[in-house]
Amino acid sequence: MPAAPSAAPSVTAPPPSAAEPPSAAAPESSPKSSLKQPPAAERVYAHVKQGVLERHYEGGTLLTEGELAEAVGVSRTPVREALLKLEVEGLLRLYPKKGALVLPVSAQEIADVVETRLLVETHSVRKAVPAPAGLIDRLTALLEQQREQAAAGDLAAAARTDRCFHAEIVRSGGNDILSRLYDQLRDRQLRMGVAVMHSHPDRIAKTLAEHEEILAALTAADADAAVDVVTRHVGWFQNLARGAAR
Repeated sequence: MPAAPSAAPSVTAPPPSAAEPPSAAAPESSPKSSLKQPPAAERVYAHVKQGVLERHYEGGTLLTEGELAEAVGVSRTPVREALLKLEVEGLLRLYPKKGALVLPVSAQEIADVVETRLLVETHSVRKAVPAPAGLIDRLTALLEQQREQAAAGDLAAAARTDRCFHAEIVRSGGNDILSRLYDQLRDRQLRMGVAVMHSHPDRIAKTLAEHEEILAALTAADADAAVDVVTRHVGWFQNLARGAAR
């Protein structure tokens, strides 16, 4: 267990970001729309979770109830509720009277995610040959979207689209149980993906190239080639577990 830090760094609100999947821009605020905002605890939960997943709150950062309450504009009671939920999800560790520590991604967690992804994604991409109706079009659109996000330097958005690209292949198999299992990896994938793109700026170009290879293999109905690319693409994340990236 990491020792509780003695000082709390300043907590700032992370910039707004689109949820997965991307949605339309929020309408202008009005008295009517302000009445429909989510409960306070949900707003704190979303604020902190986005900050952790997109690395605005780095591993090792101590978040305090007071600072979070001020950042979101709520009382401390919903902050406690939100932090408890995030602790259950394994993103934070609570320290009474001190705050909540953002847990860094461990090497074991990375290895476990990679192993699970390889099992699910190699099976799914083989099953996706021949490609179901619409899959190629959806993957092509996601790849183009990721290119635009990378060119704009929006690494968090590019990481979300990366995850959507792979999830689309898993969902195409029509196995709801497998899709739900894969969805459970979502938060960990996003956090790891953003970390990789920040630590290895050149990785985004390789990611795009490998997505093109996966798409080409599926278009050509070459199951073996698709599995080979997915294995190489996902397996690279083992570098994280070996300490080659944060």
